[in-house]
Amino acid sequence: MSTTALLSFTFVALLTVITPGLETLLVLRTALLVGRRAAMGVVVGSTLGCLVWATAGLVGLTALLQASELAYDVVRWLGAAYLVHLGVKALWQSRRPVEVDEPAPVPSVRAAVRVGLLTNLLNPKPGVFYISLLPQFLPVGQPAWGGVLVAIHLGIGLLWFPVLVTAAGRARALLLRQRVLLDRLSASALIAFGVRTAVDAR
Repeated sequence: MSTTALLSFTFVALLTVITPGLETLLVLRTALLVGRRAAMGVVVGSTLGCLVWATAGLVGLTALLQASELAYDVVRWLGAAYLVHLGVKALWQSRRPVEVDEPAPVPSVRAAVRVGLLTNLLNPKPGVFYISLLPQFLPVGQPAWGGVLVAIHLGIGLLWFPVLVTAAGRARALLLRQRVLLDRLSASALIAFGVRTAVDAR
């Protein structure tokens, strides 16, 4: 694989990671309202979800998402329902007045990992991303490079999101004074992502 192709993929992967989206929203929301450990749990779960999609893409399973409108829609609707569920649950929990100094309920790291994992697994776009992007950079007859490209993409995420979590941690004390507003805004954003996922065409 040429150095130019490798650097080009790295640049594209960097853009996809740092561009704000659903994953960024979940990580920031968790870091601000819950804490660093839970946010890193979301990062780990999300990375595992991407790894599953990447593996499926390398063996050709995610081609079904492009070939079958039904398969794509089933995953898309499940993902939309899950996001709306997370948003509605968060809105419901935020209805109770909260004191500034009252600690937020801290879910287990396992629960945070599960949220990150399910959010990515129930989103068909990572699968489409891997199956549509990787072939453009893979050298003909050298499929082993696929694993390298996936590792680069996931590695960038594992470097970027801890930086984001750390930055959010520095702002947490100030923003927690507006915890209810922040909670409701981010919960509404989750619902909006769910609705968008449900109505979004390929």
